[in-house]
Amino acid sequence: MKITSARADRFVRSSDPEVRNVLFYGPDSGLVRERAQSLIKNFVGSLDNPFNNIEISSTDLKDDSARLIDESSSFSFFGGKRGIYVRVATDANAPSILPILDLAPGDTLIAIEAGSLGPRSKLRLAFEKSDNGAAVPCYLDDNQTLEKVILETLSARKISVSRDALRYLKTQLGSDRLITRSELEKLAVFKGEQGEISFEEARLCIGDSSEATLDDLVFAAASGHPGQTGKLLDRALLEGTHEIGIIRALIRHFIRLHQAKGLISEGATPIQAPRMLRPPIFFKQAENFQRQLQAWTFSKIDRAISLLTDTEIECKSSGQPTDLICRQAVFRICALGGSLHR
Repeated sequence: MKITSARADRFVRSSDPEVRNVLFYGPDSGLVRERAQSLIKNFVGSLDNPFNNIEISSTDLKDDSARLIDESSSFSFFGGKRGIYVRVATDANAPSILPILDLAPGDTLIAIEAGSLGPRSKLRLAFEKSDNGAAVPCYLDDNQTLEKVILETLSARKISVSRDALRYLKTQLGSDRLITRSELEKLAVFKGEQGEISFEEARLCIGDSSEATLDDLVFAAASGHPGQTGKLLDRALLEGTHEIGIIRALIRHFIRLHQAKGLISEGATPIQAPRMLRPPIFFKQAENFQRQLQAWTFSKIDRAISLLTDTEIECKSSGQPTDLICRQAVFRICALGGSLHR
């Protein structure tokens, strides 16, 4: 089943979707993740119950080709609906994924997260043509959808935005839905109270030096440079970047590495792949990104994403100092990156 962009949000909001196997793909990795997790949450009722929510990486499928079929045929220990979330899949995982389209629908929903998939992609074609599956595109926000996201996110905090500030925000946001929401949440916290955000407030909060610091921190950690990583981490925290924001930035970086490696496995060169990402890698970081593509394997990338995902959960639920949890995770990533060069 082919879901159009116009129908995508309505499809995701359903608590009883027409099909139980859904492929989310497109250049906006943040929107891919947001829609996949929203669909599972609406179907299962929560993302927090480990008995009813299973997460599988592409490496898991590579190591055990029957893993997805086995999980989809299992039942929750305590009963109820189940959700299976497959992370950063590519066409290389098609042999492990496509058999689910032959299963009868049940009380398990499978949401598959993928990057950009061309019209000839095995996964995309199979899900579009299947009566038991759906393919949902996740394209970058255009001017109209971006404005809607900005207004909805801020109005939920009972905050409005001036015309000049809205125009400015639309020039600074939109490359990734999760980044957009994170920046808007930061802006709401900066505002601190109900009222209207002015152009000056938007300019002070969005597009400041903290974003550049965060980018440098992510590349330093993934390259395995502890001295530089430590200095940039201190600077990012001093500039007010939240620990969760740092962890999510690292997750996004490794998802993009995974997507680029997937493009290479499908025939792109290491130089072409970073340019094919949306948005493309900033030219000043392109050479560094290419080195990381050579150094980080699919398995190591999945390991990093799992570590960071667990860290975000720990920051939100453990009650321990988030500063310490974040630092430990960043330096574990840095150590893993450094070990790849030895």
